[in-house]
Parts: sequence; C-alpha cells; structure tokens
Amino acid sequence: MTSQFLWVIFPYLCIAVFIVGHIFRYRHDQFGWTAKSSEFIEKKQLMIGSLLFHIGIFPVILGHVAGLGIPKEWTRAMGVSDHMYHIGAVWGGGFFGVVTLVGMIILTSRRFTNSNVRHLSSASDLIVNSFLLFIVFIGVYSSLITNTTTPGFDYRSTISIWFRSLLIFQPQAEFMASVPIAFKLHILTGFLIFAMWPFTRLVHVWSVPLNYVGRSYILYRKDKRD
Repeated sequence: MTSQFLWVIFPYLCIAVFIVGHIFRYRHDQFGWTAKSSEFIEKKQLMIGSLLFHIGIFPVILGHVAGLGIPKEWTRAMGVSDHMYHIGAVWGGGFFGVVTLVGMIILTSRRFTNSNVRHLSSASDLIVNSFLLFIVFIGVYSSLITNTTTPGFDYRSTISIWFRSLLIFQPQAEFMASVPIAFKLHILTGFLIFAMWPFTRLVHVWSVPLNYVGRSYILYRKDKRD
C-alpha cells in the first residue's frame, strides 16, 4: 500500500495540484505572478548565482528528459552503448549538476543571510529555495555517488520504465522497489515542488518573455553609482 501511494497516487496527485493550482491562480491572481525583484538590494550574488544556475539547469533538464523518456533500446539502435551512455550521464550530468548546485547555494545563501533580501522574502520564498537546494543536492549526490557505488543499479531499467508507465496511465510501482534511497528522495521532492509551484513565486517562470528564450546571457540593470 505504501509503495502504491508513493509511486502511483502521490505523483498523480502532485501533477493534478500543479495543473489545477495554475488554473486557479491564473483566474484569481494574474497580477501576483510576477516575483518581487530583490535586484536593487543586492546584485553581485544574484548575478553570479543566477548565471550559474541557468547555465547548469537547462542541460540538467534535457538530461532528465532524455534519461527518463528515451528507452535504452533506442540509444543502442543509434550506436550508443550502455557504457557510453552511463559515462555521459554520470559525468556530463554530474558536471552540470554541480554548476547548478553552486548557483543554488549562492542564491539560497543570499536569501537567508542578506537581511534586506530576507526581509523582502516571504515564507514560501524561503521554503522554495530550501527545497530546490535539497533537490539539486540530492540529484548531484545520486548521479556522482550513488550511481558509482551501487553496482548493478541502472535507473533506465527501473526509474525510467516506472516514469514512462505513469505517462501512459499504466503505473508499475514495482520498478521502484530496488531503487536506492537517494534517487527516491530526489523523485519525491521533485514531485512535491511541482505541487507547490502554483502557490509560490515559481509561477513567474511562465511570464518570462519569449524573446529571452535562447539567450546565453542574463541582463541585469546597472546602477549609475557602480
């Protein structure tokens, strides 16, 4: 019963809250979507942390999409052996994961230790930052440590199959039975942040202008006094 709740009911519940929550907030709080900017309070840490986070997070997201969505039979058919894929996933994903983690550490430290930034932050801001930091940390730990210290474990033969079974509404919770605890924590907290998303400043992601997509840099206002 616990397995069914964690790997079937909980994921679907989180996604349902994600969708319904966004619809509700859009209908009743459109003007609250834009996040309060703390750029004018402190810029240096914001610029460095945000830049590192964005440099790392996009390859990490693409890696998750490929690892969870593409069966190993497909990559083999393209001439990519399981060993080659594993090396690329562990070290390539690990590198960009570390870059993302450093960015999140800087951003989270800034929000908690800078008194002015913290004063501007709501309780949900602090919770979201802490959750994101943990999710990124446990993801990096899973990639670099758990993957290399758990012989015989292959997330594409367990987590990926389970995830794709959710997408086609034929959930197979049994594939998560042998998954190491670090991966399980990463997955569960990942779904939880999706459930929290509509009720936090994370919704401002959907308000970013389309012309920002594809930029390899982030613009920051420059104070004339600098």
